[in-house]
Formats: sequence, structure tokens, C-alpha cells
Amino acid sequence: MTIDGKPAVTTETFDVVNPATGAVEAQAPECSIEQLNEAMDAAQRAYESSWRTDESARREALRAVADAIEAHHDELTELLILESGKPATFAHMENQGAPPWWRYYADMDLPRSVVVDDATAFVEQVYRPLGVVAAITPWNGPLGLAGWKIAPALRAGNTVVIKPSPFTPLSTLRLGEIMAGILPPGVVNVVSGGDKIGAAMTSHPIPRKISFTGSIEAGRHIAVSGIRDFKRITLEMGGNDAAILLDDIDVEKAVQALVPLTTMNCGQICAIPKRIFAPAALYDQVVDAFTAAYDRIVVGAPYDEGTQMGPLSTKPQFDRIKDLVSDAKSAGARVTAGGGPLDGNGYFFRPTVLADVAEGVRIVDEEQFGPALPILKYDSIDDAVARANNTEFGLCGSAWSSDPDRAAAVAQQLEVGTTFVNAHAILPPHIPFSGAKASGLGVSNGLAGLLGFTEPQVIHRVRA
Repeated sequence: MTIDGKPAVTTETFDVVNPATGAVEAQAPECSIEQLNEAMDAAQRAYESSWRTDESARREALRAVADAIEAHHDELTELLILESGKPATFAHMENQGAPPWWRYYADMDLPRSVVVDDATAFVEQVYRPLGVVAAITPWNGPLGLAGWKIAPALRAGNTVVIKPSPFTPLSTLRLGEIMAGILPPGVVNVVSGGDKIGAAMTSHPIPRKISFTGSIEAGRHIAVSGIRDFKRITLEMGGNDAAILLDDIDVEKAVQALVPLTTMNCGQICAIPKRIFAPAALYDQVVDAFTAAYDRIVVGAPYDEGTQMGPLSTKPQFDRIKDLVSDAKSAGARVTAGGGPLDGNGYFFRPTVLADVAEGVRIVDEEQFGPALPILKYDSIDDAVARANNTEFGLCGSAWSSDPDRAAAVAQQLEVGTTFVNAHAILPPHIPFSGAKASGLGVSNGLAGLLGFTEPQVIHRVRA
């Protein structure tokens, strides 16, 4: 681990499993409560230094981290593949996508706005840093989401203690070592461990902000824990995104665009389509097109030539997908592609299409987070929109039509943080990203994401 800019060795470790083989490949450090306290103290000391006031130094530091991620690209990618099972091409993309977040925030200005400027007073609203940020990242995008949290936090003048998922700690731990050669001691501290250390982070008295990406259940616990001392909280807790296909679509064209989205990272991304709504008149054609496309997907080991989809990243998620597909079959769903695991070791699951399925079945009502796609039949647009909205989730949604204006009118009815027209899961650093309902609190990315790591402050100067 990295605490106060130095390596921190632990007495306890935990296993890191390679999802492509199911074998233990490494041991990661299990942070003790005493070491977490040291990390929090180091972050507080660093926050109280010139770090929070020296904007120029912070900008240069973020640019230097971006450069370092690029310089260590191959090494970080290898660790990411080992711990997550991502195909090499996709792992390279995640690493290539990380530096832009750091550079985007390095170039961003914190706004100052004049509220009053008259004979009586000069009043400004500014934004000041919060203090120490406790950040917890998930296993599906460890390096990318670390940047989503650390870069704006540092740009605002905060310091960070970050913990990656225990399923994928290696790349983030290495990133901590790399950053230790760039950032002042204590500015970013990287610890690792399980739920116990995560709970200790969110209830710790030092952090003034929690930034978490993960499950709704964990998010609820964090919200309750953080509110006790009024920590600021950003929660991104996944989605069960609906893609509504209108009755004027070019089926082959729409499916060709949707298939790479629904299977991206083996279906393990929060903001991708997880429910397809198809009009009754086109339903069989849509199912056939998805089935043919899913049957062509090459599932294989990360480094195998031609691999398009790798394994699920964790054993619990592998078991969950098996259970959800089995439950759907029991409920009468028709499996038109895939339907079960591949033979052999590792957490490989065949890309699966489920037809003749509807609400009340778990794979429709829950977020599956894997390569098993339910296709639902609808009779009217009002019916599709109502059913799409009848969920506790509200992250993203999309509408697909040959008439973009018609699709936009449908998309705007979805109760989600981001809607798309003839697209889905476009998440660049400059566009705000947030969830409605149980999909989240707060905003990531863009200016709003930066301001989420600040406290507004009014400076009121009275004029005599």
C-alpha cells in the first residue's frame, strides 16, 4: 500500500484470483485499522499544507500523473488483465481512457461569481475544498474510476484515501506507488482490504467527503454511516438501463449498434443497456437479430487472438449470472443464444439472449451485470415507457428510431440521469453523469463533478 508517500507493508494478506483461470495469482495487503488511521492522518496533514492553496502546483501534478499513467501503460494493463479478466484490447482502452480525466481537471478553473457589486457591498461566491476524501472504487473499472474520483478531488484542493475493490486491487496499488513519486506525501494514500476496512473508512471522523461506486445495498450503508457527521456523499450505484426500440427502426442497424454496448466488459458496466424493449410487430425480428449477433461473439482468454469477450470478473458474479439465467428459464423464458457457462476453468459465460420474458422475473427486475440480455415485448410507447420507469434504478436509458426527434421525445420521458438518442453509454469527462432514484446521489464528471468535491463559500465585503 502507499501511506504518506511511502510503501506500507501489512501483516495480513488476501487472495487475488485470475478470472480467466480461477486460480489465485497474487496476494494483496489487508489494511489494518491502525494503518487506516495513519493514512487518514497523513491525508489531513497534506490537506493542511500548501497543497490546498497552490492551484498551479495541483494543475502540474495532475498533468504529471496523466503522463505517468501513459508511461506505465503496459505494466498497468497487465495487472488489470490479471485481476479483472478483461480482454487485452479492452484493458488497453481503459488505461488509454484514464489520462484524459486527469488532464481535463488540470485545465479546469473553479468558478467565482459576483452576487452583489454596488455601493453597499461586494459579494462573491467561491468554492473551497472540503478536506480529506474517502474514495471506494469497484472491480469493473478500477483504473478508470480511480481517475473519476481522484482527479477532481485533487484539483479542488482535497487529499484522498482510496480503496479499490478487494477483487481488483493490484492495478490501483501500483498506481499508488507511481503517484508517490509525483505527489507530495499524503496527498493520495492507497489502502486495500475488504468490507471491514471500507466501513471503517466511511465512518472515520477525518474524511469530509465520501465518493463511492458500487451496489445499492452498500451505498445505503455508506449513506447512513456518512450522515452521522454530515459528510458530503457521492454515490453511483448502478443501473438497469432500458433501451426502447421504436417501430420505425432499421432492426439490423440498431442491433449492430446495441450488441457491442450490451456485451461491453462482459456486460459489467453500470451505464449500458440491460433491458431491450421491442415493439410487438418487430419482436421476433429483433430477437433473431440479437441471437445471430450473440452467437457470433468470440469468448476467450484475455490474450487470445480474436477474443471479443472475456470472463466475468468475479466468482460471485459468475454464480449470480448462472442463477439469474436458471431462474429465467424456470419462469418460462426462451433461451435463443448461450444459456450457460463454457466448459473449463475460469468464469466464462456464453453470451445469452432471453426472449418471452417480462417483469416479475429477476433478470428483468434486477441489474444482472453480465452477458445475459432479456428482450421484452411491448404494445405501445406509453406501455414501454411506464415499464422502463417501473424500477428503483434510474441511471441511463435510450430510445432508438429512424426519426431522432421522435426518439428524443420518448427518451425525455425516462426517469434517469442520462438519456440517449440512438446511442448509449457515451461518458466523456466533460459531460456530467448522475443517477436518479436509487442509482445515485450527486454528480460525477464535468464542472458539476468538480464542484461535488467543494463547499460553496460566500465572501461578503461591506462597503462603508
